[in-house]
Amino acid sequence: MNKNTAAWARDLARKHLETALPRRWAHTQGVARQARTLAPILGDQADLLEAAAWLHDIGYAPNLVDTGFHPLDGARHLHNSHQADFLLCSLVAHHSCAVIEARQRGLGEDLLREFPQVDTGLSRALIYCDMTTTPDGEPVPVSERLTEIRERYGPSHLVTRFTHLAEEELVGAVQDVQEKVQLST
Repeated sequence: MNKNTAAWARDLARKHLETALPRRWAHTQGVARQARTLAPILGDQADLLEAAAWLHDIGYAPNLVDTGFHPLDGARHLHNSHQADFLLCSLVAHHSCAVIEARQRGLGEDLLREFPQVDTGLSRALIYCDMTTTPDGEPVPVSERLTEIRERYGPSHLVTRFTHLAEEELVGAVQDVQEKVQLST
């Protein structure tokens, strides 16, 4: 079995999230739906993006928490327990500008040492998928998603600070992907 397929990723995410974190599972399903909508502009990379979408929040699973920073915990699990493809691990580790939050948590060096950032359009596509999906798995404009995150965590939380630091990059990635989708139609 090729471990870097969307079907394998869906099954793994379901195993870790569906029962333990049903709302996170709903979000994950919505992110994967968004990824599938990008298949026409991704060609042979569509399956990898969908796999990353299924797995991007797997590090929230209670049985996988190590550092408490879900991108790193998820990528470590994929690498150590499943020998997943490096690019897939990197996409999970760095999804939605995670390195900015990692630095806020004092984990930036660890993240970059273990999973060097790979400059790829897939990273921006994954930002689009994550930042245009509500916690309940519904499509949403990026501005509303950022507002929801900030309200959920509160004004002084590290995650709220992160969203302000990363906002330009997050919004820019969403806009770039939306433009590519429009050009392809």
